[in-house]
Amino acid sequence: VGVLAQEVDSPQPQKASYIAASYVKFLESAGARVVPVMINQTLEEYKTLFNSINGILYPGGDASIVSSGYANTARIFYKLAIEANLRGDYFPVWGTCLGFEELTYLTSGKQLLSQTNTSGVALPLVFTNASRESKLFKGFPAEVLDALASEPITENSHELSLTLESYNSNADLRKFYNVLTLNSDGKTEFVSTMEAYGFPIYGTQWHPEKNAFEWTRPYIPHSPSAVKTTFFMADFMVNEARKNFHKFEDEEVEKRALIYNYNPAYTGNKSAFEQIYYF
Repeated sequence: VGVLAQEVDSPQPQKASYIAASYVKFLESAGARVVPVMINQTLEEYKTLFNSINGILYPGGDASIVSSGYANTARIFYKLAIEANLRGDYFPVWGTCLGFEELTYLTSGKQLLSQTNTSGVALPLVFTNASRESKLFKGFPAEVLDALASEPITENSHELSLTLESYNSNADLRKFYNVLTLNSDGKTEFVSTMEAYGFPIYGTQWHPEKNAFEWTRPYIPHSPSAVKTTFFMADFMVNEARKNFHKFEDEEVEKRALIYNYNPAYTGNKSAFEQIYYF
């Protein structure tokens, strides 16, 4: 499964882009191997990589969703995924936080996000009626769904959100995404989990990977239910990727592409992430 890199704020040699290690661990915990998807590569390189991996995750961060290496690469893989799925080549796309926001932009072609007071808070989810029959939550045990609905175990670190009002007033988003959960900052109701109707495309405005793998902030939940949530979300995404049959042209090319070629740096003493892969 690919994980999209993004530019660092002040690039240095060998430190121009990064992936937080928690996204890698998230996917590995459910039995996937991770391939870093580097920014600023050629379209041909991306097409080759797309045909070699079984899904892609757009992580959180602070890159622009309109004009950045992250945004450009996300756009290319989104377009390739839509085309592939339309011809029966099942290819899942997952967006977390910034990745969720990127998906709203790619689908609508518009910046529809609004300011909310949600940077650094754990919340319970408000499930919509549609969530019961959703692909994402249908297989979750009742105890995990109950915990998600009643305990503050979804960590939010975002200043922008897709309000329910913005979703409802945009025909492209309404037609494409089924809203599975909502949240509120006390004033504004916003979409927190969504899945596409006809495509294996999923987004969470919250961070399922942090509960098990990040410890730098006091508001990250680590209860048994919180950690189970991490694994059920990862398990779902990796099972979606198992339905795809892309593969690398040979084992050597595959080995060179894997995240195992890189070592994460410990950054928990100065960053929101315990460990980061730099490229």
